Amino acid sequence: MKTINSFFKKMGLVTAVLLFNFSFSQNSNLSGTVSDASGAPLVGVNIAIKNTTKAIATDQNGKYTFSNLQNGTITIIATYVGFKAAELNITINGNTVQDVSLTEDANVLQDVVVTGVVNPKAKIKSSVSITSLGTEQITQSAPRSTAEIFRTIPGIRSESSGGEGNSNISVRGVPISSGGSKYLQLQEDGLPVLLFGDIAFATADIFTRFDGNIAKIEAIRGGSASTLSTNSPGGIINFISKTGKTEGGNLSTTFGLDYGNFRTDLDYGGKIGEGLYFHAGGFYRTGEGIRNTGFNSNNGGQFKFNITKEFENGSITVYAKFLNDRAVAYMPMPVAVSGTNANPNWKSVDGYDATTGALQSIYLTHNLGLGPDGNLRREAVANGMHPISKSIGANASFDLGDGWKINDNIRFTLNTGGFISPFPAELATASTIANSFGAGSTLSYADNGAAFNTPNGLVARIHMFDTQLNNMGNFMNDLRLTKKLDKIGITAGFFKSMQNVSMSWLWNSYLQEVSDENPRLINVKNAAGTLLSENGLYAYGTPAWGNLARNYDTQYNVSAPYINITVDATEKLSFEGGLRYDKGKVTGSFAGGVSTTYDINNDGKISVPEQNVYAIDNANATPVNYDYDYYSYTLGANFLINNRQSVFARISKGASAKADRILFSGLNYLDGNKINALDFLQQSEIGYKQKFNRGYFYATAFHSKTDEQGGYEATSNSIIKNNYKSLGLELESAYDITDNLNLRSSLTYTKAEITSGDNNGNQPRRQPKLMYSFIPTYKFMNNKNTLGLSFVGQSKAFAQDNNQLVMDGFVIVNGFVEVGIAKGLSLNISGNNLFNTLAITEAEEGSITENKVNYVRARSMTGRSLSMALSYKF
Repeated sequence: MKTINSFFKKMGLVTAVLLFNFSFSQNSNLSGTVSDASGAPLVGVNIAIKNTTKAIATDQNGKYTFSNLQNGTITIIATYVGFKAAELNITINGNTVQDVSLTEDANVLQDVVVTGVVNPKAKIKSSVSITSLGTEQITQSAPRSTAEIFRTIPGIRSESSGGEGNSNISVRGVPISSGGSKYLQLQEDGLPVLLFGDIAFATADIFTRFDGNIAKIEAIRGGSASTLSTNSPGGIINFISKTGKTEGGNLSTTFGLDYGNFRTDLDYGGKIGEGLYFHAGGFYRTGEGIRNTGFNSNNGGQFKFNITKEFENGSITVYAKFLNDRAVAYMPMPVAVSGTNANPNWKSVDGYDATTGALQSIYLTHNLGLGPDGNLRREAVANGMHPISKSIGANASFDLGDGWKINDNIRFTLNTGGFISPFPAELATASTIANSFGAGSTLSYADNGAAFNTPNGLVARIHMFDTQLNNMGNFMNDLRLTKKLDKIGITAGFFKSMQNVSMSWLWNSYLQEVSDENPRLINVKNAAGTLLSENGLYAYGTPAWGNLARNYDTQYNVSAPYINITVDATEKLSFEGGLRYDKGKVTGSFAGGVSTTYDINNDGKISVPEQNVYAIDNANATPVNYDYDYYSYTLGANFLINNRQSVFARISKGASAKADRILFSGLNYLDGNKINALDFLQQSEIGYKQKFNRGYFYATAFHSKTDEQGGYEATSNSIIKNNYKSLGLELESAYDITDNLNLRSSLTYTKAEITSGDNNGNQPRRQPKLMYSFIPTYKFMNNKNTLGLSFVGQSKAFAQDNNQLVMDGFVIVNGFVEVGIAKGLSLNISGNNLFNTLAITEAEEGSITENKVNYVRARSMTGRSLSMALSYKF
């Protein structure tokens, strides 16, 4: 009996110890946050513990918690539609925190979008046409500039031949009437980079850089863009920054293998403390670039920083940016055209390769003259597009409870810098140029005095676009208050902006030979032997264009209340409508030029050019004080056929206000009723979205109508005024053929037409009927290596609205191979324009003399370039 009792006592003691240990081993918790690559929390992600029945979904802040887990190693699986499943082994030892970062699937349809919507929404449930590009997808197209990224977005026409800025960007057949991105806004984290996208020599892409700070780019065409941002009736392209909620970083260095370029990128982000995250990074680069300029053309960099604090009911992000970069600006260049207008033969000029040549030269390194204050000023041509941008901002978002939410996005930016680049105002034979200075005039090289004898016999009359950007700073604030009432959501917002446009045009005129290897300057003498120029400079001003010495000093004060209503009529059918009222107040002044005599070179003598020096006429400025206002609206519906298919329809109307483009036009700038300050755009669209197991497909049919009141274009020295309409179709798709092979593609068909003026019925200039991209990528050797190609092309287009000279269609082939060397370390070799295609994107001349060789001024895509990058992800 004692033995039995002793046995039970021992068993009781063992059981008690086991129960004690078991009770403690069941008290461990596992928690964390699930986010995307940008650090944004993902709501509704399914988290399951492998080989168990335990599974939960993340809450509205992306958080999850498992309670009462045993200590030891477990495996969790995180799945979310539109993202690749993540499987992690986790060692539980007491309360454990494990954050999860999900990577977007290349075949995304359900990913949440934030651009052009009042609240984040899945693509399949939104009644807008929108494209998302992650950093991996951007790399696959091997772009050489920010604007080249946009060429793979359906509906977007991006003329990216001007370098790393000064690009012409348009959407859905809407015209490029004055340069820049007039009807489409470039944004950074939801706020416009500049209030106007087509400011002369200060386009938004000049002040925008893509680097490792960017998590993804979202592009919306039409839709709600007209009511959710000012001056954006055509669409929005939004650069969305990383936040550091996903810890990690990247260090990469890129070399030009066959051109001068060296660039280093570094970024890192992570958790600082409980609910506190940061991200910082930037780049610096230097080099001549792909074209032969004769000097260090690209030199500068960018640094960005943000810090995010999460609270129980929301978060605040404070961010800053410093950009000081110099990027060469490529202007139209000499190109030979023969054949007929309808069937031309485009090729490079003898002695000037249009794919690698440049008008910049070591013989023309500075531009001298009188500055905006009347004092001597000297600007280096190597500065090119020189943006200096200093900004600080914050975004605050809080859930106030009871269906109320508030969001405020605020930013102050100081933009300054300059734009300098040689523009060929005329391209002609030596005799034609010489005779323009009077019969019997002769040309000689400025460096040695020898008679002009270039083999091609061509001379360029150069107008040096030397524009000083005194103050292009702005203030932006977008405040939104949302109330959710059962199936109805109401958002009321107020947008406020102050945009300065203060710049000075300080242009001079030169003569230069046509050569792609440091073209020499040319002097001219009249029949009496009098020297009419100094070291190639024949005018302090631009007499061929009426001398465009100018000063702009205006401010644009915009207030825009707006309202947006969403209605979930059923589980499948939703409606959205918006109304916006923009009111602008414009104040300031502008001044033209006046002739004076001035000894610019301080040699004690007044040369012929110094007898007529154009300077800013500050004593006779024209005052500006007028108002404008306009309404924008949008109405859309989305029907969810099932969780993989939806259809949508939308109509919208908005406007884009003019800034500097209507000054110097002889209008009454004290009366807004007498100024053509607005251009209107109406759009309608219907779309279909389909998700497959291994891909997706979008199709959007659109119609747009533009009522344009005209704006000044410096390169043609004219005011362009037309009405337009377009009809078209956008297609976008991605599909995983196998686990290793992915295909992405897009196609846009546009039938555009001018509907007014002398060119009524013609096709708008530079608008192709067909644009397309095809991008296959293949992963091999255990997915450690990747090989990719991209084919980006378009059909033929007309050089000008008169529809005579045809610019040939083209396809640009890019490629890359990325090889994994070690954990986190990879080597990438990429090639742009592998077949060295002569791709003309614009031409100044609208016609040629048929069946002879003509020399026109055209801008082409850069030729073949190869680069190598060594990257380490940590």
